[in-house]
Amino acid sequence: MVDLLIERVRQAYGAPPVDVLVRDGNIAQVQPTGLIDAPGTSREDGSGALVLPGMVDAHCHIDKSLWGRGWVPHSAGPSLEERISNGESARAGLGLPRRAGVRALLKQMTATGTTLVRTHTDVDTDIGLRGLELVAEVAEELADVIDVEQVAFPQGGLLTRPGTAELLESALQKGLVSCLGGIDPAALERDSVRHLDLIFGLAEAYDTRLDIHLHERGTLGAHTMELIIERVLRHGLQGRVAVSHGVAIVDVDDKQSERISQGLTEAKISLLTATVYNTPVLPIAELRERGVNVGAGNDGVRDLWGPYGNGDMLDRTFHLAYRSGFRTDEQIGAAFDVAVSGGAIALGREPARIEPGSPADLFLIDAAGIGEAVAARPPRRLVLKRGKVVARHGSTCS
Repeated sequence: MVDLLIERVRQAYGAPPVDVLVRDGNIAQVQPTGLIDAPGTSREDGSGALVLPGMVDAHCHIDKSLWGRGWVPHSAGPSLEERISNGESARAGLGLPRRAGVRALLKQMTATGTTLVRTHTDVDTDIGLRGLELVAEVAEELADVIDVEQVAFPQGGLLTRPGTAELLESALQKGLVSCLGGIDPAALERDSVRHLDLIFGLAEAYDTRLDIHLHERGTLGAHTMELIIERVLRHGLQGRVAVSHGVAIVDVDDKQSERISQGLTEAKISLLTATVYNTPVLPIAELRERGVNVGAGNDGVRDLWGPYGNGDMLDRTFHLAYRSGFRTDEQIGAAFDVAVSGGAIALGREPARIEPGSPADLFLIDAAGIGEAVAARPPRRLVLKRGKVVARHGSTCS
C-alpha cells in the first residue's frame, strides 16, 4: 500500500493549511504545512482545497437504477403500491437489475466522495436472490474503491407474498447480506405484529441488523415506531436497527414526538432520511438534540420510482440543509455530519474523521468551507478510499 502526503489542505473556513500523511490506509499525521518529515513519500498538492471525510449513502436502491443508459420516461402512478407494481412489471423488459448500471452508479458515487453505501436490494418470488447475487459480485469487483452493504429487502411485501420470508432466510444462510429489511408492517402488510415478529425473529436467529422502511404517516406510523422500539428492547438489538423515512414523527403532537424520540434514543435506533419529493423533512436539529442518530441517503437514483437523482451525497446534503431552512455554516455542517457520521453510526461503523488513526476515506473539494461546499457542490478534486486515490476531478481512476 502506497504512503501518501497530501499537502496544503484546510479543515474549515479560515483555518490555516495543514498536511495529511496517509500510511497503510489510515491517517497517520495531520500537521501544519511543512512540519511532516516523510522523505520518499508520494505527494499530492491540495492547493488550499478543503479536506472532508468520505460520505455515507445509508439508504439507496442501486439494483433498481437506470443510471448509465438512455432516458426512460417515468411510467408509475403516484401511490406507493403503483410504484412497487410498476417497478416489478417493467424491470425484466429493461434488464434490471443490470450489472453495467450497478457498476456505473457505484463509480458515480465514488467520484462524488461517497465511500460507504447501504443499498436495499429487492427480494421476491419473481426475482429470487438474483439481485442480491449480482450486486454482491459488482461490489466485490469495486471493493477497493467503495464499501457496499446490502439489505435483503422485501419491497413488495413479506406476509402478502408467500415464499418471500423463506428467500430472506436463504439470503442470510448464504451470507449474502448482513442486514434484513422490512416495509410498512401496517399500511402495506396489514399485520404489524406478524411482520415485525418475523423479521425480528430472523434478526435474532442470524445475528443480523434490521432496516425497516416506514412510509406510514400519522398516528399509524407513530404506533408502528413504538412497536419497533419495544421489540428492539425486548430482543436486545440496541444499536442494530434503523428506520428509513420514519416521517410519522413529524405528524404527531410534541408530546408523542418527544416520547418516540426518547424511545429511539434508548433503543439506539437510527432514523434515515432521503428528503425526497414532497416528503416531510425530519427535524434533524431537534432529533439530534434529543440524542437520536440520523443518517441520510439518496434513496432511488433515476429509476422506475422516479426520474431524479445523481448519486451525489453532497447534493443530497444540499437538499437536506435547504429544506431544513439552514443558512449558517454551523447548521450546514450539522447536515453534512448527518451524511457522514450519522450514516456510519447507523451501519455500525466508526465515522470517518480527518484525524490520526481514522481510515483515510476522504475527499478534497475547492471550497472555502463546508457552507460553500454544500451550497456550490463543485467537482471533487480528489477522493481517497483507505488511502488509495480512487477519483480525480469528478471521474474515477479506473
